[in-house]
Order: sequence, then C-alpha cells, then structure tokens
Amino acid sequence: MGKIRKSIHPDDAPHYEKMGLSRDKVEIWEDGARVDGSGSSYEWWYFDSHYPDGTVLVIFFYSKMPINVNGPIKPISSMELTLPDGRKLSEEVYATIEESHYCKDMCDVKIGECYCNGDLKHYDVVFKGKTMRARLTLDANIKAWRSQTGSIFFGDREEHYFAWLPAVPEGRAEAEIVYDGGKTKRLVGSGYHDHNWGNVSMLSLMHHWYWGRAKIGDYKVISAWITGEKKYGYKEFDVFMLAKGDEIIGDNSNHTLRFRPECRYIDAHTGKPVYNKIVYEYTTPSGDEYRIIYDRHGDINKTRFTDVLPKPLGFMAKLVGFDGGYHRFEGVATVERLERGEVKESVSAPAVWELMYFGKSGADEKYNG
Repeated sequence: MGKIRKSIHPDDAPHYEKMGLSRDKVEIWEDGARVDGSGSSYEWWYFDSHYPDGTVLVIFFYSKMPINVNGPIKPISSMELTLPDGRKLSEEVYATIEESHYCKDMCDVKIGECYCNGDLKHYDVVFKGKTMRARLTLDANIKAWRSQTGSIFFGDREEHYFAWLPAVPEGRAEAEIVYDGGKTKRLVGSGYHDHNWGNVSMLSLMHHWYWGRAKIGDYKVISAWITGEKKYGYKEFDVFMLAKGDEIIGDNSNHTLRFRPECRYIDAHTGKPVYNKIVYEYTTPSGDEYRIIYDRHGDINKTRFTDVLPKPLGFMAKLVGFDGGYHRFEGVATVERLERGEVKESVSAPAVWELMYFGKSGADEKYNG
C-alpha cells in the first residue's frame, strides 16, 4: 500500500481555536458560505422532508456538482420528489454566477429563482423549475449540531478537508408542491437540513460512506460511517447523533459507535457492493445501549457517475477506470433500546439514507464480502 497518509477528525482545543469554533454551540455564520468556489473548492446545502402520506421531498443548492469540482462556480439547484405510489420525479435548475449569490454571514443562497435562507431555527426554501415547484418552511425541533469540529482533515499537513454541519437535525416541515402540470400537494411532516463543503474533490479523499437520518417516534438519528481512500489506509470515521424529544442524548464524541452492515449484494446498475441492512450499535455517556437499524425496501436514486459527467470527462473517467456510484435508499429505520442485551423498546418509521461510493469496488478487501 505504501506510506499511509494522515487523516484526522479533530476534537481538541487547538483545532477549535484555529477554526474559530465553540465546542458547545453552533453559530449562524457556520451555515453561511464557507468557501469562495475557487480552485477545487465546493459547497452544497441540502434539505429533505418526509410526510405522513409517503411523499419525500429533497432539495439541493450547489456551488458546483461534487463530482466535478475543478474550475469556477457553476450554480445548480435540484429537486427530487418521491410520490406515495412510488413514482419519482426530478429536475435541475442551472443559473449564472450573476443570477446567484452565496452569503457568508448566514444561510442565504440564491440560484436563479431558487433560494434558501435561515438562521438555524427557521428556514424558507423555494425551488422553481419548468416541470416542478416547491415552497418549504423548516422550523428546528433540535438545536444545530456538528460532529466535533465538523471537519475531517486529510494529508500530513491537514491541507485537505471535508466538512459537514447538520444545521437542523430535525424539524417541522411544511411544504406546498406543484407537479404533473399543476397538481398541488400541501403537506406537514418532518424535515432535516445540512451543509457540506471542502477544498478538494471527495473522490481523492474518501473510498465510500453510508449516511442516514431519520425521525423514529420520539427519537431522531443522524448516522454516517465514512471510509477514507487507500492512501489514507481506509481509515474509518464515525459521525452520529441520537436525540429523544428535543434533547440530544448522545453523539460520536465518546466513540462507542459500532457499524455492522448485513445482507450484501452487488447492484446490477452501478456494480457496487451494497448492504440491504445497516446496523449501528451505540452506548450513551450515561451507559444506555441502543441499536439503530436501516432496512432497505427500495431505491430512490441509483447513479453511475460516468453517466452524469460532461461527455469529455465521462469518457476520460472510463479510460482511467473510474467507476464511482451513488445510491439513495428508502425503507424503514428502527431504534431499539437495550438492557443487558435484551430489547426493552423498539420503534420504527420510514427513512431515507445513502451510499456514496467513489472508490474501486472491492479495492478495500474488508468490504469485499
């Protein structure tokens, strides 16, 4: 493998001070623009919401597409709508830099006629496309949270990074959605908002990750298991938050999280190894034991990156053997509370989670079955 390079998810006072962060509080500016879009820096703001009738709404605001980060800002907003009957609709809106803005002081992003703005407590989100429109309001039920300093640094000088801020871990979502030539839905449900940014392509840093979030009865969960690329020794990083009601009862800062994937198969479209069941086991600082299970029932999105890259880049990617893929799953998430290994409480609810797979399939033998 050669020399393994450094990678770190810091949680020490010097890093907090250097980054201008408080250990215990997220500030409004942290959800503002964190990079200028130059070079290979990128950024996106993500909103998802789920409704009692089975509707799922996902809206993104990008400075650039994450798989093509070199060059100037290329503003894009996207909307994905899953209907109760399983039908999936999607649309993208492209805009010029002059038609867009990204505020540094708070979340205030505009891409053409699409926009999002908010202050960690309340957000207004609008998507306006040719075939679909949505207006979403999101009011936080849980305070903004970040995993430690929010950044994973890569390189012996920590010169590269990937950052993640769950600005609304869970909140009340109210949406008005127009689709199918004028059909309208007005819905109230549960929503989530996070913000990601970095200064180099994720393809060079991470082999793959599983990410999910869910509202399960009175519980709220954010979970991720990130595996670094080969040159970083396939090092694994945990990102996790568990809340009950409006109180966060534990996160990955005590590093008790264990990741156990089950029921492996190879997806015919992307060629990636996928698990039908993802299990996280966690012990809170007070000693309470929990098990969180994501059980896949179907797919919202399956994408081969070579199919969505611009033709010259897609052709070059195939020549060098790049075969990255992305999956967004739908299914059921379950929280189990255990006492001495025995399940004392079990609650389930619909959920959405994802697999982002940049690396070579099977390159890490640990994930080769």
